[in-house]
Amino acid sequence: MSQPENLVDTLALERLEVNLFRGFSPNEGPGRIFGGQVIAQSLLAAYGTVEDRVCHSLHCYFIRPGDPTTPILFDVDRSRDGGSFTTRRVIAVQNGKQIFNLAASFQAPEEGFEHQADMPSVPGPDELPSEAEALKAALEKMPEEARKWAMRPRPIEMRPVDGSSHFDRERPEAREPRSEVWFRARAPIGEDPVLHQVLLSYASDMNLLSTAMRPHRVHWQTRNFQSASLDHAMWFHKPMNFNDWHLYTQDSPSAAGGRGFIRGSIYSREGVLVASVAQEGLLRMRKD
Repeated sequence: MSQPENLVDTLALERLEVNLFRGFSPNEGPGRIFGGQVIAQSLLAAYGTVEDRVCHSLHCYFIRPGDPTTPILFDVDRSRDGGSFTTRRVIAVQNGKQIFNLAASFQAPEEGFEHQADMPSVPGPDELPSEAEALKAALEKMPEEARKWAMRPRPIEMRPVDGSSHFDRERPEAREPRSEVWFRARAPIGEDPVLHQVLLSYASDMNLLSTAMRPHRVHWQTRNFQSASLDHAMWFHKPMNFNDWHLYTQDSPSAAGGRGFIRGSIYSREGVLVASVAQEGLLRMRKD
């Protein structure tokens, strides 16, 4: 079996000018760029213009679908360098058109008050089926092309607490719009804490919209169903080692107007809340 994609290599950027970077996409893909990729590369571009400060929040909009066959240009605007905080805005461009933008804030290390929500009590990753085991039943019901895509060695390993597969097409009944999944990067990331944060931002775009789909008995391959991420926000609370398992808890308190809203919390295996996420996405049934 081929080795999983190394995200450190995939997300690496080429510096073209002081504030201008170029990134590329993996050769294999479903026809459009995964949203987490452009989030992570935009954050990495912003970090290329910041020294000795750590990102504590990012807010972004998905504007157009990205083309995985075309390089992406990342143009960084140095919005502000303050005494404690640094602000950057990144515009991602393909073929002269903006496909995505991101605003990120960075902070000099600082001590202060601390509290956090408790991690839910759920089975640990070692008690759950592996991704391959969870995928086995779903594969039997997939078309050939979808089967090939699902079987590729993915860079992020995921173990849903309910033991289901992300690719499972069976939805016998409506379910609560909640999910918990353990996830981690497969390939070694190294010692740079920036890269652990960047890779976590990549993985933060996973599973969110499927959580909002649960009450409505739809999935990615439901006929006439259309979904896409619209915006994404993330707050980093603590450093993390994303080669270790983390629990991603999600809930969707609202779906309305053809959109679903999802909240996420990411905990280390020791129960430390390392990041929070919010996203709104398109959930629409097209007419024939």
